[in-house]
Amino acid sequence: MIEALQFVYAPQIINGLSIGIAVILMALGLTIIFGLLDVINMSHGEFYAAGAFIGLTLLGLGIPFWLCMAIIPLLMFPIGMATERFLIRRVFNSKDRHILTLLLTFGIAIVLEDVYKIMWGANPLRIEAPIPGATEILGVFFPNYRIFLMGFGALIILSVWALIYKTSLGSVIRASAHDRHMTASLGICVTRIYAITFGLGVALAALSGLLLAPIYSVFPTMGRDFILLAFTVVIVGGLGSIKGAVVAGILLSQLQALSALYISPVWSDPLVFTVMVIVLMFKPSGLYGGLKNG
Repeated sequence: MIEALQFVYAPQIINGLSIGIAVILMALGLTIIFGLLDVINMSHGEFYAAGAFIGLTLLGLGIPFWLCMAIIPLLMFPIGMATERFLIRRVFNSKDRHILTLLLTFGIAIVLEDVYKIMWGANPLRIEAPIPGATEILGVFFPNYRIFLMGFGALIILSVWALIYKTSLGSVIRASAHDRHMTASLGICVTRIYAITFGLGVALAALSGLLLAPIYSVFPTMGRDFILLAFTVVIVGGLGSIKGAVVAGILLSQLQALSALYISPVWSDPLVFTVMVIVLMFKPSGLYGGLKNG
């Protein structure tokens, strides 16, 4: 029993945590955007892929991976702001806003995916892990990069939580999510807050794309595949809830990792979607609800 825990379950738990942390980073961007703008960003997966492709290009130019971790979010943040300012905002006040923003972001996703195929080709590419080797813990070897990914990802998640709940900017974001008209009446430029929030979500997606690139291959449709899990995390945790995204991300990633020991990996995604359906049946708002509620 002890050997099974040590050599079978422990590696799966570590793998699940490392993937789960990256999924949470991506889901955080989704849930923050929805919690404030009430917009379901269907192009979020393509911004995730953008982080991987831009990182691939920067690495090819000789820029270290560690510097790319700072450059890519700083680069994608204004791109996200511009997307909200010049595209999302044009249909935001329409009476059919939910449908129009859904179609608009879906169109952005299709365009970006084709751009990636034109610029980098359709074949999978690879980024080498910046930290090679493995570390022995209790007789089991764990890849060093996955250990780093868990630690660094947890730090980013705590930083996002502190930004939203412990800073004046976070207070304005939560106030805007609760009542944008009242917030605007206090002299706060709500449209600027919307742009900042969208930019933050896009930056988090791009950063998670870079962080997962050494684990997965980099290819044009990588965002389409990964966005399904991120959306599931957001729905199970509760649309607009940061706390819910973290809890659901950890639970669902562990479910995928541990279920692979007993069933074919082909069934891991349907299993996760089944959990989502069950949660929606008994708690339609998710485990937690709303940006203002955590």
